[in-house]
Amino acid sequence: MKKYARIILIGLALTTSVLSKASGNAHAEEEKPFDATSHAIHHALDAYEIHLTDNFSIPLPVILWTDNGLVTFMSSAFHHDDEGHLLVERNGMNFAKIHGKIYQVDAGAEHIAFDADNHPTNAHKVTLDFSLTKNVTTMFLVAILLLVIFIRSAKKYNGGKPVAPSGIARWTEPGIVFVQDIAKENIEGDKYKKFTPFLLTLFFFILFGNILGLIPFISNPNMTGSISVTLTLAVITFIIQMANSKGAFWSHILMPPGVPKALYIILVPIEIAGIFIKPAALTIRLFANITAGHIIVVSLISIIFVNKSAAWAGLSVPMTLFISVLELLVAFLQAYIFTMLAALYIGSSVEEAHH
Repeated sequence: MKKYARIILIGLALTTSVLSKASGNAHAEEEKPFDATSHAIHHALDAYEIHLTDNFSIPLPVILWTDNGLVTFMSSAFHHDDEGHLLVERNGMNFAKIHGKIYQVDAGAEHIAFDADNHPTNAHKVTLDFSLTKNVTTMFLVAILLLVIFIRSAKKYNGGKPVAPSGIARWTEPGIVFVQDIAKENIEGDKYKKFTPFLLTLFFFILFGNILGLIPFISNPNMTGSISVTLTLAVITFIIQMANSKGAFWSHILMPPGVPKALYIILVPIEIAGIFIKPAALTIRLFANITAGHIIVVSLISIIFVNKSAAWAGLSVPMTLFISVLELLVAFLQAYIFTMLAALYIGSSVEEAHH
């Protein structure tokens, strides 16, 4: 415990020192009001580069399908024009990065014009954007990690004989058994075997994505903090549920048992709506919980800059450390909840009729 206490105190001292220098530099220049809200929201958005410091970032490939075909370049090609807008010219076309999105500037336009709502009037979004953003890069990294870890783990069982787990299998086997138990509890009979591979992929994909999102600079905040990712996972779960649904599932929805037929006009629409509400709940639950944790961390750190005093680090840094540890728990908890609910929804759709 003394060792960990020393590490925390050293980290707190270093943070205070850095913040003091930053505060001194800020006073040397003309100060601008710190907008904590916009800073927190910006942190939660995706990006076309991996931002490390104010002066250094790792560019990522930009792949666009435009009105005139395919255009590719690195995000580092963007440069500031006279009015501070990020522009790049490729294949006789100009592209601008506005509010974190890439727009194709209309031909002949020398400057970007905006309307009263700060939307560009002489630029339009590209037809298709296949760029490797931070979230996409994180997904590729998670996929590679899953392949490497579980292929190596599977090699421990190539003989087909029961063996004591060793090496990396000592970590993966308890996780696999844990997810298999979730499938057994929620999917009747031997049907769980059919869906266990999907549930395993779902659980470890979310878990690895959540954990990588806790590492600074990896993702912004992480891939499971993007609603497009959580929506895709929920839609895949919904498709599997519907594709394997049995007659008993639809019978309970269209003709609820033990209910007077006069109430069908009320209950049936509710049951049908519930089919679509379930994947929506999966989407929002994962997205909101993961994003909220990161915004809280950024907000706590912002206390220092809002009050313009490094002394506030004595409060915000310990609180940030506590929330970060809590986020580690949430990383496992959200992977479990999403997998458990997916198994529950699939189990209800494949269940046979019981009388």
